[in-house]
Amino acid sequence: MILDTNAVSALLGGDQDLVQVLGSVRLYHIPLPVIGEYRFGLLAMGKRKRYESLFRRLEAESEVLYPNRETANWYASIRHNLKQRGRPIPEGDLWIAALARQHELEIVSRDEHFDLVKKLRRIGW
Repeated sequence: MILDTNAVSALLGGDQDLVQVLGSVRLYHIPLPVIGEYRFGLLAMGKRKRYESLFRRLEAESEVLYPNRETANWYASIRHNLKQRGRPIPEGDLWIAALARQHELEIVSRDEHFDLVKKLRRIGW
């Protein structure tokens, strides 16, 4: 199960609705683009030290997904399909979607544009 950036934020913020959706899942997958997005968000956040600590722990307890050549192939295919349909999504989310397709994982996210990616399951809350 892949955590999108908004899922990471909600989880570390103690969102009980998300905790309930995640249930007993103990291993999360965090794509490298999510790490970059979350760390970028931390730079402007109050209580940064607290959330940095929580994020480091989550990162250590999760499997980090790194893009590679296979990911690039998925990225190209997804982006091409979405462009043909006139339904682009943000660049960072293309990479997250590509990693999800590559590893055959669901994405936990509030971003409904993931629903536009064929054969990708998004879990919202």
